[in-house]
Amino acid sequence: MNPVAVREAAERLRGVAHRTPVVTSRTLDERAGARVFCKCENLQRVGAFKFRGAYNRIAMLGEHERKRGVVAYSSGNHAQGVALAARLHGVRATVVMPDDAPSGKRDAVLGYGAEIVSYDRRTESRERIAERLARERAAVLVPSFDDPAIIAGQGTAALELFEDCGPLDALVVPVGGGGLAAGSCLAAAALAPDCAVWGVEPEGCDDFRRSLECGERKVVAEPHSIADGLLTPMPGALTFEIVREHHMRVVTVSDDEMKDAMRFAFERMKLVLEPSGAAGLAALLARRIPLSGKRVGVIFSGGNVDAARFAALCGS
Repeated sequence: MNPVAVREAAERLRGVAHRTPVVTSRTLDERAGARVFCKCENLQRVGAFKFRGAYNRIAMLGEHERKRGVVAYSSGNHAQGVALAARLHGVRATVVMPDDAPSGKRDAVLGYGAEIVSYDRRTESRERIAERLARERAAVLVPSFDDPAIIAGQGTAALELFEDCGPLDALVVPVGGGGLAAGSCLAAAALAPDCAVWGVEPEGCDDFRRSLECGERKVVAEPHSIADGLLTPMPGALTFEIVREHHMRVVTVSDDEMKDAMRFAFERMKLVLEPSGAAGLAALLARRIPLSGKRVGVIFSGGNVDAARFAALCGS
């Protein structure tokens, strides 16, 4: 993919997606041993960066494709992004979601006007269900990460961070399917070629770490973590090639470390993060990455967690 695609996506998103704030914390700097700039995508529309990619993909549909509608599959944030982007374009949307997806995310998808088709993540394949629905309805399938338009849209978060903060030595991003990571690599290549991109995965779903170590995509058979948005068991074909080409490195964090990061963000920065959104912060607080004295950007990717679950996680 050409980094120019990220700039083109930024033009489509201008005036539609929020240009989310970049915040700093002296306490975070002290804990991380670096100068840290936090891109608050938890304050993005739908509460996560996923709106960027979904909107960019749906904005690129032709008139005939829009009439056919779209189908997507997601545990929550991509689902909400597709639902809202489709609504803004007057497009019918169907989203395949696991039956154990957080209720707040399901309610938001329905609130944006999309139809939900539920499945059991332990016994059924969401990809197969979505592909079947797309065939039956002649609809356009909108993947959650492994698509050039999705990747370019997600990369606009990093693009804005570089534009707002100037040169950075490192960029830290959470990694699920790799759309944000791949888009961030493209943005870095365009604006900050000397910036190292680091991905952060849960210990219980480290498919990118394993895959990059051996040079081919690997599957985590039974992914587990409180970070439901990062439980993709295998890297995307396109996202994997992009991050490998740009030499992204990956570290892992535990569920307890993500809980600690959620508490830190709430108590010290007055920000609400979901576990997935706190993964990058967790890596900084635990000093998983050698960043002493560096200028570091980190993307807080989402804040979609209901009050009861947030209290339970932060209190445990």
